[in-house]
Amino acid sequence: MTIQIEKKIIGFEVARDDKPVAEAAAGGERVVEDPASKVIHMHEKLERPEMLMGSTYKIKTPLSEHALYVTINDVVLNPGTEHELRRPFEIFINSKNMDHFQWIVALTRIISAVFRKGGDVTFLVEELRSVFDPRGGYFKKGGKYMPSLVAEIGDAIEGHMRMIGLIKDDGLDEHQRRHIEEKRTQFEASRNLARTETDPGDAFPPGAQLCGKCNTRAVVALDNCLTCLNCGESKCG
Repeated sequence: MTIQIEKKIIGFEVARDDKPVAEAAAGGERVVEDPASKVIHMHEKLERPEMLMGSTYKIKTPLSEHALYVTINDVVLNPGTEHELRRPFEIFINSKNMDHFQWIVALTRIISAVFRKGGDVTFLVEELRSVFDPRGGYFKKGGKYMPSLVAEIGDAIEGHMRMIGLIKDDGLDEHQRRHIEEKRTQFEASRNLARTETDPGDAFPPGAQLCGKCNTRAVVALDNCLTCLNCGESKCG
């Protein structure tokens, strides 16, 4: 838009992004403010507040007699507004076992740097969970297979991201849930199996096989067809 200057210029100032934009209008000057410019996004230059909210997760593996404690601290952006968002800001891992001290410190620094970079950081979960230990993995409580210690750290990060709403869990639809419940009821009735009250983590029948899709020991034979009672995966379609 072309603006004709009818008065003598007596001064000027360089416009900046953090200042309102002045536009010439028919009745005079009108100040237009962009509401989106006030929204704070995650970036590297964001200073760390004095206090951060966080959660600590305990990881106990058969690889070591000492547990690992994963602490993830979050920063709250745009508090009290409709754009309020909780994002992970840093991660710490502590343990009595010092065998893995060097690579754990390096891993936490790299992950924290990615958190502070901003953008979509959910890709970290898949990257960590795809790390396999050449000595073999293990099963955690509940029958879920962990290919490595790094993968379980990624699993803890995924659980935290789901808790703060960074990862949305669509889950199964109503038809799939009803189908799985029917299959579960049929199997338990036919085998006369009851869940063990002493271990609530064993939510699936003994002897269940490992599911290749969700890595959970929940695959049972129903009507000559292997069906997962956890995610609904079936070899028969």
